[in-house]
Formats: sequence, C-alpha cells, structure tokens
Amino acid sequence: MTDQAPIKRSDAQQNGVRRTVGGALLVVLGMGALSFASVPLYDLFCRVTGFGGTTQRAEAASDTVLDRTVLIRFDASLGREMPWSFEPVQNEMQVRIGESNIAFYRAHNPTDRPVTGTASFNVAPYEVGSYFTKIECFCFTEQTLAPGESMDMPVTFFVEPDIVDDPENEKVKTITLSYTFFETEPSQAELSNTQADDGATKRALN
Repeated sequence: MTDQAPIKRSDAQQNGVRRTVGGALLVVLGMGALSFASVPLYDLFCRVTGFGGTTQRAEAASDTVLDRTVLIRFDASLGREMPWSFEPVQNEMQVRIGESNIAFYRAHNPTDRPVTGTASFNVAPYEVGSYFTKIECFCFTEQTLAPGESMDMPVTFFVEPDIVDDPENEKVKTITLSYTFFETEPSQAELSNTQADDGATKRALN
C-alpha cells in the first residue's frame, strides 16, 4: 500500500477559503452589533404593538366609552434584593371599556436609608397589551422613598374601545396589570439632596 501525496490547494482555493472564513467572521460581528442595536428597537416594537404584554401610553383619555365592561386585576412583586414592601391597594376593578380609571399601588421602605426604585410592567393576556393604555403612571419615572416612608402611587388607565373589533381579543373578560419594582442607583440630584439633608442634620446637632 503506497502513501498518498498530500493534497495541495491552488491559490484560488486558498483565496476561497479565506473569503469564506472572513465572511463568517463578518456575520458573527454583524450579529453582535445588531444584538446591541436591537435593544431599543425591540423596546419600541413592544410599545407600539403591545408585544409581550407591553402597555401603551396616551396624553388624554379616550373620547369613546362603551357599555361593555372588563375586569382589571392588579398584581405586584419585587425584584431580587429590593427591600420595599409593595402591593396593590385594590385587588380588582370592574371598568367600562374606554373609560378612564385610577388605581393605586402602595409601597413602603422599611430600611434606615433612602431607596430608589423603578417599576417594570405588563398586562396579561399579552395580546391585549396594545389595547391597555396609561395616561399617568408611577412607572414612568423613578420613585424614591425615605427611611420608613410609605406612598400610595397612582396609575390612570383605560382600555381602548378598538379591542371589541379584534376577533382575537373581543371576548377577553379579565385583564391583569402587573408591576415589579427593582432597586436602582439614586440620581445625582437625589444624592445631593441626601447629602445636604445629612449636612443640615449634623450642623443642627453641633
């Protein structure tokens, strides 16, 4: 049995291999860049379409109110290591579609330090996200509670009348609005105010 001579690649074949490897690397790099760029695009997509239960936002109330009602349930939870207590003031509300309503969530900071938090949110079933609209909400901005402070935080909302024209959602009887609060780093302004208060307290004690 004779040994076979090693196969030599032509310059054209070698160039082809290099182009294939280079193209694969560009695809990998491009996918990585797209993954970073797609975060805000994905968020925008969710807000526009209601995908994943993302709710909508409006500047004013609906000008159409229907006789049909839907039950709104309220849910609350806390992110990992968030020290607050957090719960809905009301467990559920029966509301008319298109009518503006206000609900409250209650938060309490039991610690001996100021705690700043931000709330993520969605609704279930996820498919109704594009029909659930908020006018005002504590979730639009960060919230800071002083040591031992409690706060009732409002959310003003309505269910879009167009939901009754959607074959997939026209029979929805119950919608659950959920919030999860996460601790965030306080803003520089909050830090400055806290430092100023601490300085005033120390001067008063001295």
